[in-house]
Amino acid sequence: MAIENYIHDLLYRYDCVILPGFGAFITRHQSARIVAETNELVPPQKAVFFNQQLSQNDGLLANHVMEAENISYKEAIGKIHQYSADLRTALKQNNQMELAGLGSFTMTQEKKIQFEPLANKNFLKEAFGLSSYVAKPVLRASEESVVSMPETSQVQQTGRKTTPWLRYAAIGIIGLGLGGYTGMNFYSDQIAQHNLAEQQKAEAQLGRQIQQATFIIENPLPAITLNVDRQSGKYHIVAGAFRQAENAQKRVDELKTEGYKARLIGTNKYGLHQVVYSSYETRREALQALREVKNTSNPSAWLLVEEL
Repeated sequence: MAIENYIHDLLYRYDCVILPGFGAFITRHQSARIVAETNELVPPQKAVFFNQQLSQNDGLLANHVMEAENISYKEAIGKIHQYSADLRTALKQNNQMELAGLGSFTMTQEKKIQFEPLANKNFLKEAFGLSSYVAKPVLRASEESVVSMPETSQVQQTGRKTTPWLRYAAIGIIGLGLGGYTGMNFYSDQIAQHNLAEQQKAEAQLGRQIQQATFIIENPLPAITLNVDRQSGKYHIVAGAFRQAENAQKRVDELKTEGYKARLIGTNKYGLHQVVYSSYETRREALQALREVKNTSNPSAWLLVEEL
């Protein structure tokens, strides 16, 4: 399957999918709206945009390709970088290019990439199957279509008679409905107040029981001192970021077998689990190690400067 198909699938689930070395596809939610000029009702949408500045690998696309094609992470990264290089070459040669299911790219004279998404393409799963609807104006009957008759009955052009008792019955039904609705709301409020009072009573009783409880350990265990190899420094060489925690831990284990002091440093703002080769106290040491990693195993590795 082509890389653009993987990007297309991920955009239904995530708001940002980065194609390393090329740019990021970012979705933006739009509420349902009415176009006053055409009386058109447009359903909620999730439109896609392109940002050339976001091109650093965050691991999302690579992890998806790895699982979909059952290949290693390194092979997935290589396949993605080759695809990005082919896209840039095609743009330089033809100044335009189309990606199936996403849109078209053009290269400006200033060597900037412009993206035009597909028309009417909606990546919002909740709006699947919904389309725009044009409302037609309601035509009301004119006053001239009603013929004046005696008060006992009124005859319209259709020949049907309106019976007075039907009007009274309709008024009575509406009154019963309003009364039932009011009674139901009152009954619901009574239940909610009762439940709240019982909950507060139970919490108070539990609090008293906790205060009265006393725990005594007659034979405490001896203290244990653990020697933890804790890495320090705010300069971290990032190996990748993963959506699934188990995949991130698998990457850490692989790097440790290769001799790196790899570890997890938590999640980034996109909720991805970040894996680092190692951490360093000085920028000089970190840059030297980053250069070695890029030249030997991972050209997509990058330096993160953050106090952990």
